[in-house]
Amino acid sequence: MAKLIQLGTLDLSYNEMSGEILGWISGLNRLNELNLAHNRFSSTIPKELGRLSELTVLDLSSNQFSGNPELCVKGFGKCHSSRGRKYRRYAWIFRSIFAVARILFILGVAVFYVRYRNLRKKKRSLNVSKWRSFHKLGFDEFEIVKLMSEDNVIGSRSSGKVYKVVLSSGAVVAVKKLWRETKDGIGIVGSEKDEFDVEVETLGKIRHKNIVRLWSCYNSGDSRLLVYEYIPNGNLADMLKSNKKSLLDWPTRYKIAIDAAEGLSYLHHRDVKSNNILLDSEFGAKVADFGVAKIVNGTSQGAVSMSVIAGSYGYIAPEYAYTLRVNKKSDIYSFGVVILELVTERPSNHADYGENDMVKWVSSLLEQKGMDHVIDPALDSTYREEISKVLSVRFLCTNVLPINCPAMWWVVKMPREAATVPRSRRMREVTHSPYFDRDFLS
Repeated sequence: MAKLIQLGTLDLSYNEMSGEILGWISGLNRLNELNLAHNRFSSTIPKELGRLSELTVLDLSSNQFSGNPELCVKGFGKCHSSRGRKYRRYAWIFRSIFAVARILFILGVAVFYVRYRNLRKKKRSLNVSKWRSFHKLGFDEFEIVKLMSEDNVIGSRSSGKVYKVVLSSGAVVAVKKLWRETKDGIGIVGSEKDEFDVEVETLGKIRHKNIVRLWSCYNSGDSRLLVYEYIPNGNLADMLKSNKKSLLDWPTRYKIAIDAAEGLSYLHHRDVKSNNILLDSEFGAKVADFGVAKIVNGTSQGAVSMSVIAGSYGYIAPEYAYTLRVNKKSDIYSFGVVILELVTERPSNHADYGENDMVKWVSSLLEQKGMDHVIDPALDSTYREEISKVLSVRFLCTNVLPINCPAMWWVVKMPREAATVPRSRRMREVTHSPYFDRDFLS
């Protein structure tokens, strides 16, 4: 024992030692670590071990002491055996606490996720009720709102803004966000029959190749959206003013006139102008912006009183401006102005017209200088005869007497037939038509 007085570590673990702990161990005053684990010691732990003042680690686990067979007492640091199979005192308690905490954490995350998903699902279901679709859609309507920004505004009018939205699926749509004036300024508000309601009721039922399609709409307390098919070439007015107007040769302009007339023969618009005639990738015309429209040949009769004035300056027939009443004849007059824009490449309003409107200015120019001074000089002169035939339609559309204006179906039919009828016969038919006003040719 005297030779072991300086012993600092004593490891007797895994030796199958039995009986009581050897009393001489208590005399090892310099002992720092004592490991007697995995033996067969019995009885009680001798009190003499408490005299070992330098002892920092005591491992008595896996013995047969009365009490805890896994006992491991330590001063500080870890209880361990030199063979790497030592345990902390009460380690199982900490492992249990950790396991319980981990289970509670997982359950908490699961509960939060379920509640979040249900809340989102509930919110989504509420929003779904505000979406209304009129066609089978190949895109996610909820993505539209996220992608609307000032960077993709393609138009702004008194009724709202129009956005071009490119969806992740590759689909492209045009979204019109409506507002109305309130006492406090501009705000999105509702009314019994405002522009949003009218346009939805009208276009939701329309299936016509020359009328822009309304895919869906969204109506909530703070947002009103109309989602349309996107028409890539913009409107006719802008195209005639842009550097792309060279693409509008006469056959293309003629097709635009026919397409627009066919759309208007189906649907009474009440605000016909070149800004509301959109051009697709093939320069086919589609009539748009039906906030004040009314179905003519459809199943619905619309929701707008025909006694309310509508239209835009330069396209309104004088008699309608005076009486503040419009009907289907007003579309025909306005369409006649659009024909003049296609033929002359001039806008409906211009300083050259002076106190006159475009219709009177063209009539005066025809009388004084002839056809060549009216037709857009950029047009191929080989189409001069056909252009003059289309101008004949304009004479009928902008008749000074509304009763003499033709129906829109006749306006569609007239240019098609005129293109194949000799000029002498055509002029006979026109001048003998009940719609013709000879004052325009005098």
